[in-house]
Order: sequence, then C-alpha cells, then structure tokens
Amino acid sequence: MEDFPKYERLCKENEIQSLFEKGAGFSCYPYRVVFLVRPVGDRPVTCRLLLSVSKKRFHHAFKRNRVKRLIRESWRKNKTRLYEICCRDTISMDVALVYNATVIHSYPTMLEKTGKAVGELIKRYEKKTIQTAH
Repeated sequence: MEDFPKYERLCKENEIQSLFEKGAGFSCYPYRVVFLVRPVGDRPVTCRLLLSVSKKRFHHAFKRNRVKRLIRESWRKNKTRLYEICCRDTISMDVALVYNATVIHSYPTMLEKTGKAVGELIKRYEKKTIQTAH
C-alpha cells in the first residue's frame, strides 16, 4: 500500500455530500477529520480520501497545493494501519481531512500529525464498533 491511486480519491459530489451529512467528525490539529464507514458490497475494500485546504487561510494556490502534496504523501505513508482495520472488518471508509492550520508545517511534522489523526480515527472507529455491538 505504498501508492495513492485514483480509486482512493473521493471525487463525486453526492458521495462527498453524504460524507459530510452522515459522517462522524473530530478535530486533531491541524485537521478536522470527517469519516464515514460504508459496507463493501460488491466493490473492493478501500479507504478513500478527500483533502480540503481553505482559500481563506492560504490565498495563493501554490501554498494550497504545497499543503495538499504534504498531506497526500503523509497519508500515503500512514494509511496502512487503516487498511488493515478495513480488511479485517470488510468495510470501506471515506475520510475527509480539512486542513485548519494557518501555517505550512514541515514534512516530518505533517507525517507525525497525520499519523496521530489516523490513530485517532482508528480509535474512534473501534469505539463506535464496540458500542454498536452491545
């Protein structure tokens, strides 16, 4: 799982809308994380990602693009743990990472922060699964 192919990107408007309407969310600086667990059905197990970097915080496109590149790379490095959970429970997950910081963090910092966000995401999913099982 060391790449970031097109099928792992959340692009369709109606799927994005349902993610924000039905999904659960939390804050984990510098992100606002929203996730939605979906049954697999006849499709393969995937963890699709949506990135959002505000034009209000970063006026110049080259800065927004830089932040998105850093997030994509750090997500690519950290998504393996999430895929293990999805494969184990045969589910798919849609995740939105909304970047809330006003500064561009360095790559090692972004890698660490994204790792924390993925860890928190797994923890929240596990907690939700345990509550619905009882």
